[in-house]
Amino acid sequence: MDYFSGHLANLVTQLGRLPGIGTKTAQRLAFHILSMPPEQAESLAEAITEARANVRYCKTCCTLTDAEECPICSNPQRDHETIMVVETPRDLAAYEKTGRYNGVYHVLHGAISPMMGIGPEDIRMKELMRRLSGNVKEVIIATNSSLEGETTAMYLSKLIRPTGIKTTRIASGVPVGGDLEYIDEVTLMRALEGRTEL
Repeated sequence: MDYFSGHLANLVTQLGRLPGIGTKTAQRLAFHILSMPPEQAESLAEAITEARANVRYCKTCCTLTDAEECPICSNPQRDHETIMVVETPRDLAAYEKTGRYNGVYHVLHGAISPMMGIGPEDIRMKELMRRLSGNVKEVIIATNSSLEGETTAMYLSKLIRPTGIKTTRIASGVPVGGDLEYIDEVTLMRALEGRTEL
């Protein structure tokens, strides 16, 4: 039995396609959106449409940005000789919240996962290797402590080692199986400060 009319049912369906949003949450969000003043709902729809049309990958680090280069890569005050490799833009944001890392980043947009059919060519590894031909002194591998993250870290260390660039891995302050975006800033700082060379 259908509880909602076509437009409301479609809104619930579309919201339910978002990650982590089940049917009940999708319904709650739909009702909230419908109770918003029309100008707020229009602003939300416009923000989604504009972000989808204008956000792209940074030409240097591959994070999401609406400019050619993200604010971190274009900042001359950052240490461009140290690159932290992360899996997602959310991981980058997690480290930026600590306020203690002054280098730049490289976002892979995933991790190697043979079980899922994701190989090195499916993530932004080629772009990272191109960056290493410049003036880089250290690469900090800050992939998640999952099987896929560890596989990616080992693969990267083997690729980078012949270049002579110092390669480190974040320390074990990050729990195995944990995602960086959900870890508190203190734990992230301990992991960064206790990183080890691979």
